[in-house]
Amino acid sequence: MRHQSIWEVIKKLLVIIAGAILVAVAMNYFLIPANVYASGFAGASQLLSKVISQFTPLNVSTGFLLFLFNIPVAVLGWFKVGKTFTVYSFISVAVTSLFLEIIPVKTQTADIMLYAVFGGVITAIGIGITLKVGASTGGLDIISMILSRMSDKSVGTYFFILNAIIIMTAGALYGWDKALYTLLSVYASTRVIDAIHTRHQKLTVMIVTKKASELKEAIYKRLVRGITMVPAKGAFSNQEKDMMMIVITRYELYELEHVIKEVDPEAFTNVVETAAVFGFFRKD
Repeated sequence: MRHQSIWEVIKKLLVIIAGAILVAVAMNYFLIPANVYASGFAGASQLLSKVISQFTPLNVSTGFLLFLFNIPVAVLGWFKVGKTFTVYSFISVAVTSLFLEIIPVKTQTADIMLYAVFGGVITAIGIGITLKVGASTGGLDIISMILSRMSDKSVGTYFFILNAIIIMTAGALYGWDKALYTLLSVYASTRVIDAIHTRHQKLTVMIVTKKASELKEAIYKRLVRGITMVPAKGAFSNQEKDMMMIVITRYELYELEHVIKEVDPEAFTNVVETAAVFGFFRKD
């Protein structure tokens, strides 16, 4: 946080809070009333809350379970990902949990399919704008970031496994129509997040700059990533420049954008989605 101005921190917190409120609204007003389940830890909390209330005398809220599940993830993220990212992400989780308790759950549904789609879309908007400012909604986002540093393989499999467990459990307990509506909601959510942010876990950034030395030092201070330097020359201006190539995770894009704007606002930057990385890619 020390690298950002107070105004930037305030703007980031406002976006994170807005995203958390959108997720809570989507769940309490659309998904929970329709017995349609969100993806990730939110869906797991929602499903477990319903199972506990139905099969035991206890009544544990979705918001409380979501907060509880994210405590060990936040501790892991603090040591493995970074303190700033984890703090912002945990704030998002805390606000979501709070508003899940505050916002009343709608008791009636008109059209389950519409509720599933709208719930998925609104959830995705909340998640997408949170990712845009360099934070996350906790849960699987932090786990995926840790996994991306441990392995160059896609973490989509882990998302699929958890969501498949949620969908299959919902289908087995409450009817397969609920499972299909949950699948529809998850699909709509995924597509919207892809449109707002990016579906790729890794990105290649190519920066053409006249301030390569200063920019290199600034990037090294903020990100733990290697940089490849390539001599470049403007075809029209004939000016000597450098092209810097760096592979990052999608969660580091916001931070890198700010570094470039601070050091060389006139730099030309091209961000390319990376399907795979072979060879050395720093993971710690």
